[in-house]
Amino acid sequence: MVNPLFANMALTIFDEMSSLARAHDAINLGQGFPDEPGPLAVLEKAAYAVVHLNNQYPPSRGLPELRQAVAGFYQRQGLSLDWQTQVTITSGATEAVASALLALLEPGDEVVMFQPLYDAYAPLVKLAGGVIKLVNLKPPGWGFDREMLEAAFSDKTRVVIVNTPNNPTGVIFGEAELSLIAEFCVRHGAVALCDEVWEGTVFAPGAVHRPLLAYPGMAERCVKIGSAGKLFALTGWKVGWLIAGPELSAILARAHQYITFTTPPNLQHAVAYGLANCEDWFSAMPKTLARSRDRLKASLEKEGFVVLDCQGTYFLNVDLAASGIAMNDREFCLRAVKEAGIAAIPLSSVYEADAVTSMIRLCFAKKDETLDEGARRLAKARDLFRNR
Repeated sequence: MVNPLFANMALTIFDEMSSLARAHDAINLGQGFPDEPGPLAVLEKAAYAVVHLNNQYPPSRGLPELRQAVAGFYQRQGLSLDWQTQVTITSGATEAVASALLALLEPGDEVVMFQPLYDAYAPLVKLAGGVIKLVNLKPPGWGFDREMLEAAFSDKTRVVIVNTPNNPTGVIFGEAELSLIAEFCVRHGAVALCDEVWEGTVFAPGAVHRPLLAYPGMAERCVKIGSAGKLFALTGWKVGWLIAGPELSAILARAHQYITFTTPPNLQHAVAYGLANCEDWFSAMPKTLARSRDRLKASLEKEGFVVLDCQGTYFLNVDLAASGIAMNDREFCLRAVKEAGIAAIPLSSVYEADAVTSMIRLCFAKKDETLDEGARRLAKARDLFRNR
């Protein structure tokens, strides 16, 4: 027998759309990976390390040099971390989420999540025996307020998952919103699981990333997750980390050791180098992304699409209904990839309930010519469907 959670689970929408994109020779603006190859110096360090350094098991919690580099990197966000007791290296951020949920939850514990949401959250919560409580963010602003949190939190709340900058909406939770989350965590004795993998992709004017770990009362009830894949545009490397107070961090590390145990040492060496030496990259990357965002947004608006604002991440959302398309998002995306050669993500696929069905998500971390042709093909799809 098999676990029905997985037996009844379809492929993720990202696998589905990327497979269709390959089958139909389509432009893939669905899955969130960049065309940018990443900083050459970091790639060269990984190549050197795999040939010249040790390729056997590194420590489960990560190479000391990488854990030190992570702690040093976050000093720039005003966080003072002890690398020995607060930092654990994981095989990507999704493994970090899994380790944290398995370490924190007991069957029946409630987990507050904001939707639309990253697709791995709900299955991992269910696998850990948690009960999902949803906060529905509404377009176009995707905000929340005290009343919405009051309805979601209870004395059974064990964890709240906070993803900012947020995938798929592109919004960044501000001072008032994060303070509100911190208040509810302290009141209910909950832990904030902060998926902050997009922290390096903040580019809206005046927008800044604020780590919830730094808020009053959160030092011992916050788990911060980061990702080298997003910081360096190297999504296939799957190098992430968990940061928490010493007591909580020790428990997270125990869960991690029984999932992947460790992470390729050559990649750890390279990421450690990059965190310490790539200031120019961290400065230039968000500017490059902002330019790409603006190019795709302008191209889509020129074609008559209504595009929502984006403060961070790799993603823009298009409102189909407001753009004059009377078709639900999933049907539009399936037909667009097959008939017009453009892959996008229907936002309804990343809801647990009460889905918005008129939004599609596009990745703009692509070359100019890819963005331009993607906008043209999306307009072609709209026109094809209107004429039938």
